[in-house]
Amino acid sequence: MTTVLKVTPPRAGGIGAEVRELDLRTIGAAEVAAIRDLVQRHKLVVFRGQDFSDEEYIAMARRFGRPQVYFQDHYHHPRHPEIFVSSNVPLDGQKVGVAGTGRFWHSDYQFFDEPLSWTFVYPKVIPRGHRATLFVDMVAAWRQLPQHLRRELQHARCFHEAVLYYKVQPRDIDRAIAELMAEFRALSPGASHPAVIEHPATGEQALYVSEGFTMKIEGRSHEDSQRILHEVFAFLAEPARVHEHPWGKGDLMLWENRTLIHRSSGIPKGEQSCSYRIGVYDGVPFYRGCKLEETAR
Repeated sequence: MTTVLKVTPPRAGGIGAEVRELDLRTIGAAEVAAIRDLVQRHKLVVFRGQDFSDEEYIAMARRFGRPQVYFQDHYHHPRHPEIFVSSNVPLDGQKVGVAGTGRFWHSDYQFFDEPLSWTFVYPKVIPRGHRATLFVDMVAAWRQLPQHLRRELQHARCFHEAVLYYKVQPRDIDRAIAELMAEFRALSPGASHPAVIEHPATGEQALYVSEGFTMKIEGRSHEDSQRILHEVFAFLAEPARVHEHPWGKGDLMLWENRTLIHRSSGIPKGEQSCSYRIGVYDGVPFYRGCKLEETAR
C-alpha cells in the first residue's frame, strides 16, 4: 500500500484517510485497487490537489464502477447527466442543478432498492465562510448503540422515502402539493431495507437508518416506530459521533454509503457554492442479501 499511495490515516477512532501527491486523472489498476481498500478500511478518503475537467472527472469515476444518472433530471449537469450539481452559481448565465442539497442526515439513494455504493464530491466554488460535510460512522454507531435499541433493530426492516425533500421547480407553479407528491412517488416509491446491514466485502455490520429518509420500522405501530427512531436519531447526532471534514480548493471526497451517513454543513448566507457529485455503483450488492440490479440508475 505505501509503495502505491501517500496516505495519512485518520486519527485513532476517526474516519477518513487523506491522500496527497496523486493525480487521479492518471491512476492505473494498482492505484484503483489500493483506493478500494482504503475506502473499505477508512470509509472516507480525501484526495488533495485535484484539477479535473468535467470529462476527466467522469472518466476517473468510471475506473471504480458505473456512474449513476440521478432519476430527476433537473439535478443533472446540462452536458453530462452523470454529474449531479449542487449549486447556487449560474453556468453560462443559466441556473444549473439545485441549491442547498443534503442539509439533513442521509445515505445516498437509501430510498431505492439498490442504494448508491460510493459518492464522489468535487467542489467547484467554495464559500469564503465555513463549508464542510459531516459524517457518522454507522459501524461504530451499531456497536455503541444502547442494548434496548439494538434489540429493537437487530432483525427489523425499515421503509425509506425522499418525497419530503422534493425541490420545487418553476414548472410546479399552480400545482397542488398532493399532485407533486404523487408524481414524485411514481418515480420513486420508496424502498425497504434491513435496519442493520452486512458489508458484502468486510462482513462488518452497520446501522442503516437516517433521519432524512427513514420513515418507519415495518411491522410496528406508528407510535412505537417513531419513538424508537427518534431515540436512535438523537443518539446518532450526538456531537461525539459526528466527524466534520472541511472543504479546501482542489479537494475530492470519496465515501461509502454502506457505512456512513452524511449531511452538508450548509452555506453561509449570501455566499456562492458549487459542487459536482458523481455516484458510482461498485459492482457488488449494497449489502449481503441485497439484489444487484444491472439496470439501476
